[in-house]
Amino acid sequence: MEQAGPRSRQATAASAPDTAAARPASAYRVPAQPGVADVDRERGIAAAGTTGVRGDTGPVADAARGEHTHSETPIPLPRAQGRPVVQRASVRGQILDALRAALAGGELTPGEVYSAPALGEQFGVSATPVREAMQQLAIEGAVEVVPNRGFRVVRRGARELAELAEVRALLQVPVIMRLARALPAERWSLLRPLADETARAASSGCRATYGEADRAFHRGVLGLAGNEQLLQIADDLHRRTQLPLGGGQVGSGGRVELMADAAEHIALLDALVAEDLEAACCLVEKHFGVVG
Repeated sequence: MEQAGPRSRQATAASAPDTAAARPASAYRVPAQPGVADVDRERGIAAAGTTGVRGDTGPVADAARGEHTHSETPIPLPRAQGRPVVQRASVRGQILDALRAALAGGELTPGEVYSAPALGEQFGVSATPVREAMQQLAIEGAVEVVPNRGFRVVRRGARELAELAEVRALLQVPVIMRLARALPAERWSLLRPLADETARAASSGCRATYGEADRAFHRGVLGLAGNEQLLQIADDLHRRTQLPLGGGQVGSGGRVELMADAAEHIALLDALVAEDLEAACCLVEKHFGVVG
């Protein structure tokens, strides 16, 4: 049997459909920046001819896995000249932060299913970093995986949030009071900028912005204990308490509620600097809702 020569093989290759070229660039990449490798684009091109393999990106592969790509509620991102601003470095981290802010602000609705390809199109990146960010949120308990569809935002009830608040109190109140008895006023004074930042964030009325400032303040306080495991657990609990209730509610008090919470930070810090242990104990228990 006559074997195909180089010329016939070239003709066969030329007649094959160029799926990577037919795919819109926005489906699998963000604009390359000087000196930075366009990793997602390379992944997308490599996956274009391997339909159905787990980890593929782009409409062809996603359709094979059954992920829907219909339009969904847009998620806010920083913008410049009408286009989302996503730095090439740490794309996954930026999208994770944006998704966390969207969850805290209620832009992602509890009970709704969101697909990685559709969200990736909104962000102007491939589905891969979005899927990776969503998988991290699944580990944190914010979303759950829906096979062949995407990720469903978890519904939370008032009881669950109350239980989380109780666990935070059991974890943090004893630690803060132990530190209050051991540390000098000068160490507490170093946390003043973090407390002031919570007040500024509260005045904006944005729960996502305040949530990050609040987390930074509590992390600064607990960081004085020098226990990294404590910080990781406290961070996880804090993120869980920032999620909205099942009805999409993100808090009843709005800006007033946030400012009251920030005021408790400042009052607690004042008591710690003044080495007033009795006042500090009352304030920290009030802050975490400890019932006497």
